[in-house]
Amino acid sequence: MTSSSMELIARADRTGSWQFLLDAIERLSLGRRMEDVVQVVRDHARIVAGADGVCFVLREGDRCHYVEENAIGPLWKGRKFPMSACISGWAMLNRATAVVPDIYADPRIPHDAYRPTFVQSLVMVPVRRQDPLGAIGIYWSFRHTPDEDRILRIESLARATATALENVGLYASLQAELDHAREQAAQMQRLVNEINHRVKNTLAVVQGICMHSLRGAQSLEGFAESFTGRILGLSRVHDLLNERTWGGVELRELVEHVVENGGTAAAGRLQADGAAVSLPPKAAIALAMALQELAANAHAHGAWSVPDGKVQLTWRTGPAAKPDGAASERLELLWREQDGPQVRAPARRGFGTRLLSGLADQLGGEAALDYPAEGLRYRFSMPLGASGAD
Repeated sequence: MTSSSMELIARADRTGSWQFLLDAIERLSLGRRMEDVVQVVRDHARIVAGADGVCFVLREGDRCHYVEENAIGPLWKGRKFPMSACISGWAMLNRATAVVPDIYADPRIPHDAYRPTFVQSLVMVPVRRQDPLGAIGIYWSFRHTPDEDRILRIESLARATATALENVGLYASLQAELDHAREQAAQMQRLVNEINHRVKNTLAVVQGICMHSLRGAQSLEGFAESFTGRILGLSRVHDLLNERTWGGVELRELVEHVVENGGTAAAGRLQADGAAVSLPPKAAIALAMALQELAANAHAHGAWSVPDGKVQLTWRTGPAAKPDGAASERLELLWREQDGPQVRAPARRGFGTRLLSGLADQLGGEAALDYPAEGLRYRFSMPLGASGAD
């Protein structure tokens, strides 16, 4: 027996070893991470047991992972062994403490794994008897049978370690729940802010519709009719955006939803054709109002006011250069009426004319209304992407 081994045993035999155990238990109670628990076991178990070495083993499925050690010579730190092929696995599978006074006289010990080490005797204690989480190995460099008092100290440390590991899991679970709650609260706040933003924008749009409809109305009944029609058009596009959780809306779907489903055109009298284009909410609302206005005008005064009148709505996308020279994509749209009444330019700009012209300002694009005799033309173009339609 070496002098260092004798000193460790002497220290463990004195009442100070119990004090050291209490210190270890207190430190384990404060651990919040797996690393904290491993460090306490590494630093305290050897003195608590009066041993030449200790290993801390964690169960990983059907394998034993030797995660840490503190010993007079190298053991198996970082290695993994099948539970059926090592004494730590035996202790966990049998949920019992293994006391081995002579490792080479015990068939449970894989002798080849121990020959390169100093170990001659050991105690292996499972960490948590029911459904063990791991094990603590205590090793001596000589044949040795520890007394009951020493085994009691080692098992007490293992039980405290089990509680600490359970607390680590509970703390991690609680922390995850708190993080999730914080993220939900932040997400809710973002949602409230987004709703506030949308409500303010919608109220501003409604206010604008109300004011312009009032200015252009010749009577209260006329105001009610034009205002109600425009609000219904706005409502339809909001319904569509809600269905898409305020994500992108296809332009073709917007046309069908606002114009064809709006009751403003007879079947087959709108010919719509164009490439697939996804519009963000701001662009979708603005274009929906423009299409609603064009459809209402066509129904009241334009191509759809006569049986044979038709409307062709076409659009396309193409490359365009930004002011900084970078490439971008652009949407070009044309509303063309034909076979309707002869068209004359209006004597004054009404709400519809101002809305159609002002659409470009909202989306960073260009718009033009033309009044050839054969039918109204509305040309509109805008950049696609964050700089424009968003």
